[in-house]
Amino acid sequence: MMSLASIKKRLAMPNTSWQICALAIIGGSASALLIIIFNLSIQALQSLYLTETHDYTSLDTISRIDLPIIGALIILAFAWLTGYKYLRTGVPFVLHRLKVAYGVIPHRNTLNQFFGSIVALASGFSVGREGPAIHLGAACSSYLGSALKLPYNSIRTLCACGIAAGIAASFNTPIAAVIFVMEVILREYKVYMFIPIMLAAIVGSMITSSVFGPVHEFEYFKQISMGYEHYPSLIILGIFLGTLAFGFNRYLVMIIKYSEKYHIVPRLMLAAFITGLLGYAVPFAMGIGTSAINFSLENQWHFQLLGALLAAKFLMTIFALGLGIPGGIIGPILGIGAIAGTFASVIVIQFLPSENLGSDFALMGMAGFMAATLNAPLAALLAVLELSNQIEIIVPAMIVITSSCLSSGQFFKNRSVFTMQLDVQRLVYRQPPIESSLQKIGVLGVMLDKIELFSEDSLDKAKSFLKANAGKKQAIIKKRIKPGSHFHWLEPVDGQDGKFTQHPLRPLSSQSTLAEVYTLLVDKRAGGVYIYHQDPDNIIGIVSFEQVRHYLLEGKI
Repeated sequence: MMSLASIKKRLAMPNTSWQICALAIIGGSASALLIIIFNLSIQALQSLYLTETHDYTSLDTISRIDLPIIGALIILAFAWLTGYKYLRTGVPFVLHRLKVAYGVIPHRNTLNQFFGSIVALASGFSVGREGPAIHLGAACSSYLGSALKLPYNSIRTLCACGIAAGIAASFNTPIAAVIFVMEVILREYKVYMFIPIMLAAIVGSMITSSVFGPVHEFEYFKQISMGYEHYPSLIILGIFLGTLAFGFNRYLVMIIKYSEKYHIVPRLMLAAFITGLLGYAVPFAMGIGTSAINFSLENQWHFQLLGALLAAKFLMTIFALGLGIPGGIIGPILGIGAIAGTFASVIVIQFLPSENLGSDFALMGMAGFMAATLNAPLAALLAVLELSNQIEIIVPAMIVITSSCLSSGQFFKNRSVFTMQLDVQRLVYRQPPIESSLQKIGVLGVMLDKIELFSEDSLDKAKSFLKANAGKKQAIIKKRIKPGSHFHWLEPVDGQDGKFTQHPLRPLSSQSTLAEVYTLLVDKRAGGVYIYHQDPDNIIGIVSFEQVRHYLLEGKI
């Protein structure tokens, strides 16, 4: 039976192991259960006043105005209880915490995300479920790692696993969840992370299917009927979607930038008034986008109605998210993309008559708009493929996605909406390549743990010990300094027999990675740090700068 200490040492290295896979399954299961509670809570709230989930057309006109205002007041009341400074939530915040804190997320932010998003989604705001799912999944799995005091590099992996489980649990799309984590969240493909993330996504999808059934969000779409003659129009659709995505990202970020100088109370109330007024005029634009997609498909011949719905959904979404309503962005952008695609099909039908182009172009609109908005082409392709359960859409969707991403990126210099939000909110998400590489290795996996402690008056004894155990053990001098202890590392000088150098050792938690070692030692480029467990006086090993340097030069410890 392996001890917890040996398991932690295994987890400190960037390798696939049964331990990280088991933790991924446990964390993924907990994340999925939390997402199920989250979704059931939304449904329970909506059942009090809606005849059908996410369908706000059953409300009278006054109620459509009142509901978002009441929702905003409840969100503000909870935010006041937990502290206004803990209102940062969603994907950008998770990306930031992955870079600066290995995915460890403050509890109060998670509480605001959970309760605030339930109220927001039940109140008709144009926000999605995936932002909360990502935040809650990341928090749930990272709490598991923090509770076990695992190395930070493995907590980061568990955080990614929780995100995959959360997305899979929300949409029953395990493949898209894995690719989204790799392409958007981590922005790297590593086999040792891919396997536990895939296991977490599978578990999340299985648990969801056992509660809600094995269904996908948009399985009601009919089989596509587009042929090669429609491909030129798909390229034009992609350019249109890329332009729309540029406008969406630009104005969303602009609202965030100019509204952050105001307190959260007037911002949320303004978002509520805008949602209520637009909901009064265009009720199908309220909510995550399901009713908007249904309406656009049922009225795919009405050019003016589709234009009004597209404008209302567009404005409702950027004001809700830009002014700080808690919730996700993917649900609304799928809705906007579907409406935009149906809107474009009305024009195409004039030249290429077809009965089912509205449904086909709606799917293509989802794929193209999501890809251009998030700068995540592969995740968008697989998300729409799994949501619609139609493998026939692959080639047409690829045409739309490539043309939308190229037009958005090349013509307008558009970037992922998440990175644009991080920039305008001044949240760190970039790291030097050296630190990013060193973050993947925990100090427990590489530390020199064959050490011997000597008191400061036993220096000669320590030197004799080193001579007798050359290269096998390390000598640590423990100097008493009120009120605690101070450790020095006695290192033989290369090529000078009998000569030794004392390096003062700086303390570092056993959860740390080589990135923290590098940060502490980079100025002197020599010496080392001592690793402690819980108590700074409890030294369990040392890591030298030479080990870090060797890894950076040779690629191995």
